[in-house]
Order: sequence, then structure tokens, then C-alpha cells
Amino acid sequence: MNWNPDAPGVLRLPSGRLVRGRGLARPLPDGPEPEFALYLLGKEPPAVAWDSTWVRWPDFRLPADKAAFAAALQDAWERAATERVELACHGGHGRTGTALACMAVLDGVPAAEAVAYVRAGYSPKAVETPWQRRFASRFEA
Repeated sequence: MNWNPDAPGVLRLPSGRLVRGRGLARPLPDGPEPEFALYLLGKEPPAVAWDSTWVRWPDFRLPADKAAFAAALQDAWERAATERVELACHGGHGRTGTALACMAVLDGVPAAEAVAYVRAGYSPKAVETPWQRRFASRFEA
């Protein structure tokens, strides 16, 4: 079972993969739990019942280790073909939006269009800072 494509926070990538973005400051949404989550936080997240990876990413900034982020994102993108994958930070907009834009690049969206793609399909508030926009627009698959 995959995400409901009409559920809030679910982004459909060009390949048809569905990925949920979420802010951890809000309660877990109704419906199925993720099977895998990529958490983008400045400090280690609490334990969850599903498989997850944490990438150190301070609020309003960029990933502390860009190579580790790229590897974790590639894994999340591959899993999204067959699993319910969630990307999440505290608020669900800046870091989550940036990671979704980078995932869209992995899925074939031109890097220069990735932020607009995520803002249209996920949230108009996605990708909060100029350096996050630049990071996504220069991300290479």
C-alpha cells in the first residue's frame, strides 16, 4: 500500500512515486504510518516504529554533510518506488521542501525547476532560504 495521492503533504514525482513531507512539530497524520523516513534535523530525532535515517541539518541551513545527505536521499528515492517514504523536519517547509526538491531532481525534474515543482505540488512555503533554493537548483542526480 502506498500513500493516498490526495492526502495533505503527499508529493507525486514524475515517475509516479509518492513521497510525504511533514513537519514533526505537528501530530502524525491519520492513515498509514511510513515504512521509511528521512529526518532532517539539527539533533537526533526520537525513536520511531519504522525504519529511518537521520541527516544532521540545522534549521534554516544546509545539510552538515552534503555527501551523507545525497546518499540518504538516493536511498529514500529508491525506497519510494515500493514503500511509503516520508521526509520530515521540524516545520515541514524549509529542510523538507529542499529535500523534496532534490528528490524531484533525482526523479527527472530539471534542477532549475525543482523548487517551483515542489511549491506547486507540496507547499507554496517549501524551501525557505535563498541558500536552500540555490542548493536545490544546483543539486545533481
